[in-house]
Amino acid sequence: MIQWLGKSCPLFLIFVFNNLSFTHAGNVLVLPGEYSHWQNMRNIVDELLNRNHTVTVLVCSASPTINFTQQERFQYLVFEVPLSAHELDRVTEELINIWMQHPSPSRLQTGLQVIELLGKVRTMHRAMCDSMLRNDALLLNVDLIQKLRESQYDVLFSDPVMPCSDLMAQMLNIPQVISLRLTFAYTFERMCGQMPAPPSYVPAVALTDHLTDRMNFMERVENMLHYFIHTAVFRLNTMLTVDRLYTEIRGKPTTMCETMGKADIWLIRTYWDFEYPRPFPPNFKFVGGLHCKPAKPLSEEMEKFVQSSGDHGIVVFSLGSMIKNLTSERANTIAAALGQIPQKVVWRYSGKTPETLAPNTKIYDWIPQNDLLGHPKTKAFITHGGTNGLYEAIYHGVPMVGLPLFADQPDNLMHMKTKGAAVVLDINALESTDLVDALKTVLNNPSYKESIMRLSRIHHDQPMKPLDQAVYWIEFVMRNKGAKHLRVQAHELSWYQYHCLDVAAFLLSIAALITFLWVKTCGFLFRKCFRKTRPEGKTKKNKKE
Repeated sequence: MIQWLGKSCPLFLIFVFNNLSFTHAGNVLVLPGEYSHWQNMRNIVDELLNRNHTVTVLVCSASPTINFTQQERFQYLVFEVPLSAHELDRVTEELINIWMQHPSPSRLQTGLQVIELLGKVRTMHRAMCDSMLRNDALLLNVDLIQKLRESQYDVLFSDPVMPCSDLMAQMLNIPQVISLRLTFAYTFERMCGQMPAPPSYVPAVALTDHLTDRMNFMERVENMLHYFIHTAVFRLNTMLTVDRLYTEIRGKPTTMCETMGKADIWLIRTYWDFEYPRPFPPNFKFVGGLHCKPAKPLSEEMEKFVQSSGDHGIVVFSLGSMIKNLTSERANTIAAALGQIPQKVVWRYSGKTPETLAPNTKIYDWIPQNDLLGHPKTKAFITHGGTNGLYEAIYHGVPMVGLPLFADQPDNLMHMKTKGAAVVLDINALESTDLVDALKTVLNNPSYKESIMRLSRIHHDQPMKPLDQAVYWIEFVMRNKGAKHLRVQAHELSWYQYHCLDVAAFLLSIAALITFLWVKTCGFLFRKCFRKTRPEGKTKKNKKE
């Protein structure tokens, strides 16, 4: 035995050191988004820490959702901004209020309100970018960039919600991995990531609530117009605002799409259980549902309430962490509807208790949503359509009633409705009977449960878990000092080259020249061969005549 170990020990040590080389610890810098964006990134951060990587989270002093004073396994690096957490949180509340106005104003009025709000957002983004990247002038974060350079990070992991994160990667000269949910009309992905988006079968998300990947002629016309308008607005807006800021910071002409397009990997927080089939570049990787996990036991008090539902089961109701309150009228409408179903209801709600609240409904300031959705007695989920909640419902196979509010939520729930897993209502025009009918449909029609279970099977049938895949690609970028070999050449082409308009113009010119020469040649030959001559014997007219 000793002799065998003596002979095998060198081979064993080689095997061990070879495996250690594949798990070499990296140094990761994180620029997180806020709210649910940070929740997604936090799961990846925790897994990176489990794999012995060093993580530093760079966060602004006005972050409304990231508690950077709390002790963590990773390090917080805070940079000062001339803003407050209340100001940032207030902007989010204003956005929600715009979408939840009752009665709903015209689209023009809503659009003007959004434009005014975006002006405030741009001002805040500029202040954050200046504080983060131009600290010498503001004297708020002196030598921040130099300190980050000295830390020698291997990769920047960021969310586009955090402004100027792509510029940070460029200034530190490190690879970048982006985490995002496909945005409005795929603007970032189409124009900055060079993701193909044929308008013939790829609907412009969040601009309409009825287009799918199966469109008739008039719907394709509408979809094309949506793409055209959104592209024009995006180009004009970035040219007049963000691009100017980037040019000032870099000291040379720079565009947002130019810097953002240099990202090595784009981690998309969806999967084919949710998305319509469509083409993607090789550096786009799907990690939808990376935060999902098996349900844990409920608290004793909550479990007792759930068990009291008997064979009817429970309905879970949450409008997410951003909706802290509802108008009294709307809350009473919803509570009255919930009281008309035989199921018990667990409702996450922090507002004033509705007067119409029934005994079958229990209100909590916070609920363990994943654990409740994974409970065997859960029969349906009433949701605003946030990506995180949708994926927990898909993971556990729970059909939905959707009450979308703003941003990507109408589009998210449109996907679920198209796939037969949800009924979608307008919360601004909601009546108690509407919600009761929708719940009865989802609870009593077995097709909704069958559809969501089919999506759940697709989600679980992957060669690698979403979280493992997300961490794998971050480690891949660190090991290979980037992933430029996955970046399509379209980034180096102008818009007219990308669409081959120069080639089309050249071929049309050649065709026009050939046609012109052909017509001229035929005309010449015709005149040459068939020119009429004077008849013989014809005399000149008499001069007297």
